[in-house]
Amino acid sequence: MLNSTGELEFSNEDDPEIISQLTSLPLSGGKSAAGVPEKTGYPDSVYVMAANIFQGIRIEKSAQKVLIKYGNEPLRSLSASEDQSFQRLSYELAFSALKYQDILETILIDSCIFPSTTIPDHLSSLIIVMLYDFQDRKFQTRVLSDNEESISEVQEVENLLNSFKIKLAAALARCRIKHDALSIYHILPETVRKQELRASTLPLYAWINTCKISPEEVYNNLKRRGYNKVKSVLHIDDKVFAVDQHCYDVLIFPSHLKNDLINIDLFKDYKLIFQDKSRSLAVHSVKALLNMDDDILMVNTGSWYTVAHMSILTNNNTSKVFVCGVQSQAKDSDLKTLFTKMECKNIEILHETFINIESKDHRLQKVKVILLLPRCSGLGVSNPVEFILNEHEDTEFLKDHSQGGISVDKLHVLAQQQYEQLTHAMKFTKAQAVVYCTCSVCPEENEAVVKKALEFQDLGNKGQPYRLSPPVLPLCSLKEIQLCTDTFFRMEPSEITNGCFLSILTRERDPSETVSVKDVLARAAAKGLLDGIELGKSSKREKKKKKSKTSLTTGATTDNGIQMKIAEFLNRETKASANLSETVTKPPLPQKNTAQVGASSQTKKLKKLAPHPAVPTFMKNTCPSRPHERQTHFIRPRPEDRMVALKPVEIVLPPVFMPFSSPQGIRSQMPTQHLYCRWVAPKALVPTCLPTPSLSRKGEKPKDDTPSSLLRPRRRWL
Repeated sequence: MLNSTGELEFSNEDDPEIISQLTSLPLSGGKSAAGVPEKTGYPDSVYVMAANIFQGIRIEKSAQKVLIKYGNEPLRSLSASEDQSFQRLSYELAFSALKYQDILETILIDSCIFPSTTIPDHLSSLIIVMLYDFQDRKFQTRVLSDNEESISEVQEVENLLNSFKIKLAAALARCRIKHDALSIYHILPETVRKQELRASTLPLYAWINTCKISPEEVYNNLKRRGYNKVKSVLHIDDKVFAVDQHCYDVLIFPSHLKNDLINIDLFKDYKLIFQDKSRSLAVHSVKALLNMDDDILMVNTGSWYTVAHMSILTNNNTSKVFVCGVQSQAKDSDLKTLFTKMECKNIEILHETFINIESKDHRLQKVKVILLLPRCSGLGVSNPVEFILNEHEDTEFLKDHSQGGISVDKLHVLAQQQYEQLTHAMKFTKAQAVVYCTCSVCPEENEAVVKKALEFQDLGNKGQPYRLSPPVLPLCSLKEIQLCTDTFFRMEPSEITNGCFLSILTRERDPSETVSVKDVLARAAAKGLLDGIELGKSSKREKKKKKSKTSLTTGATTDNGIQMKIAEFLNRETKASANLSETVTKPPLPQKNTAQVGASSQTKKLKKLAPHPAVPTFMKNTCPSRPHERQTHFIRPRPEDRMVALKPVEIVLPPVFMPFSSPQGIRSQMPTQHLYCRWVAPKALVPTCLPTPSLSRKGEKPKDDTPSSLLRPRRRWL
């Protein structure tokens, strides 16, 4: 009961009623809810592994503030289990003890466990992690399984905590009263509490291995297992899944289905892979920048699943994925086995660190895009334990998240490392783009690093300078992504996703560089400009036909937004080649005479009909190749005594239409070439009643859109 000063007093420490009253309030954040089974403790091996993790990441204090001494020797574990669920439990327990380290140490001192008992220093970490679990179970006895192998150190600490459970419960109650908190969860900093709240609702993201299974097959497989496809999985407790609106190959599941999903064949056979969404956004951004034969260099990938995802997205072309920084060659066999199981065939491992790789390395001359995933503070991640397990991050990652922030000195060190890696990536003269992606929300690691690298980039290299580019994929919805500028975008941490920052740097295109039609169309398709259009099945003649139609019928297609985007993209990408093509295919000019002025208006009209370089090509194929030979058909030689001075011939060529898809159809059904001419004789020799040819009035355009004009037989001129 409370005395007059507000402190707890106990008349009988052995009364079980006191423990019941002390444990009736939530003790570790009010996480327990109706329907959630009560915790019964962990196996001994989990406590040992959690204690060793805590020993390496605990917060060091000055000599004046040291309450408990920790040893430096790790505890001996019975077996090094590789089971991911075993590791997850150990990391979660160690991370929870780290967040409440100050409170747990205060409870141990207040309950007189320290320094009254003689406990070895190397067991202090084990006491901390077991005390957190003990109060989280409301000081109830741990339930042991029959086949579990016990560890002597764990048994010793458990007996000690059980003998002090009344004093521990009282010390915990006094701590809550001192901070005016219903539970120790409310004593945590607000940033940490918000992070825990987001982590409890954060859904699971998994991408589909399209090399092994199609998305439709995955949907059907999940439906047979009782999963229903919905539009959103937020706050849904049933067995459901949804397709991510940003990445077509990513599925979303409610977080409570994790244990059920990891046991199905889709995940066991590497057909579905759990991974944070930010990594999927990064690889899809790289894919949108690639041409058909471009290679990729990946830096600081963390998880090998990111490498596999990049490989699978480029499986349909001849690109190679280079991965640097695998310093231990002993991992090569394990990685090759993993990639073989996932059916990834275009991955090459480089054992050098990225900074030590020369930009002129002969292996990387076809690398056009560099994906840089630098080590960052990760303060945009809501569940750091999952991130460590999936991305193979250092356990130091947990220390920053336990305090809700990072020190200024450490942030400066990380930003300097990121700047060095980004500037080194910009030195690769053959590369055309760099994708920079972090999981941080600190501007010092994001916008500041990119702007500094662009400002101080080496302009003396042979390559063109870099510039910021807007997002190249329809990745981001306006509701979830807040644009800092037109070229940066970030995804803020929320209840549905972790934080993410992504920037795309592209090099100015060299004017002398030629771009093939295949590459132009591939990039247009990656940018979403060719939705619904099949690529790879049309012939070259059909591609020319599409270009001709785009240039000749611009006015007729203004209502079609997609076609306008394609035309704009092609005109921009082939600007250099267009100027050259217009120069080469320019029609020959007639010799200087008095009739050149009269023909200039018709020449201007021809140019207006064919602004695109593809159109003169068709006109050249339609017209005879030797204009000086063609004149002999219109001006026949006459005896000198009968020669009559004639005006020059004005020739107007109708636009060429290509309505047939196959080359055979074009040859067999193409209308016969027609030349519409006007022959003007002296007024004295030409009767006024004679009809003129098809162009009755000077300057009038032929009606090339009427079928009859195209099917008119060849006129034999006399």
